Amino acid sequence: MNLRTPLFALVVAVAASPLFAVEPNTLSAAEKSAGWKLLFDGTSLAGWRGYKTEPVGAGWKAQDGALVLTAPKAGDIVTAAEYGDFELSFEWNISEGGNSGVIYRAGLGDSAPHRTGPEYQVLDNAKATDNKLDNHLAGSLYDLGKGAPRELAKPAGQWNASRIVVRGWKVEHWLNGTKAAAADLASPEGKALIAASKFKAVPKFATLARGHIAFQDHGNVVSYRSIKIRELK
Repeated sequence: MNLRTPLFALVVAVAASPLFAVEPNTLSAAEKSAGWKLLFDGTSLAGWRGYKTEPVGAGWKAQDGALVLTAPKAGDIVTAAEYGDFELSFEWNISEGGNSGVIYRAGLGDSAPHRTGPEYQVLDNAKATDNKLDNHLAGSLYDLGKGAPRELAKPAGQWNASRIVVRGWKVEHWLNGTKAAAADLASPEGKALIAASKFKAVPKFATLARGHIAFQDHGNVVSYRSIKIRELK
């Protein structure tokens, strides 16, 4: 009896499952049924705006099926819509030495999105200058609590798969299938994390019930794709 045959058949069946879309910037029937929506269609910047101005900065392009920061000083790009509780899935590819981030529940009208919303760090862990602190590494809840393991992120130039889950102010960060960080920022423990961080003197930080999702211009080339969201009731 070949004990490997059933296992091989199972692997093939899972790989062929329609639960998750294989092609970038698409949704499977199961994802649509579960309430997922695309925030980026791979070809246009529809549904996006600049953080400080309505038009998106010229450095952001829909290029080769990805949302790409091609040049610095474009400013952060944010969703036109606001979100409260949600699950966000996306892939990212950072340039060598690069730094970026995804900021959520950000309010408009401040000097930068990170003054209201927490950040999912996007980083080249190997060569970025901001790679000294564990909670500044890729996948981390930036500058808050325990950092993500350094080895979770793939090297610069390769695609990483990320997920953010937000319920109330309970947040989870996932990187390449592993939970990288988690915290309840409204709890006494979460407020202590904020008080020990660079956001301690920012009164609106992690206080908004709804806000925009922002992709950060940190001056380095970065690409995002398969940006999908489903709102949680």
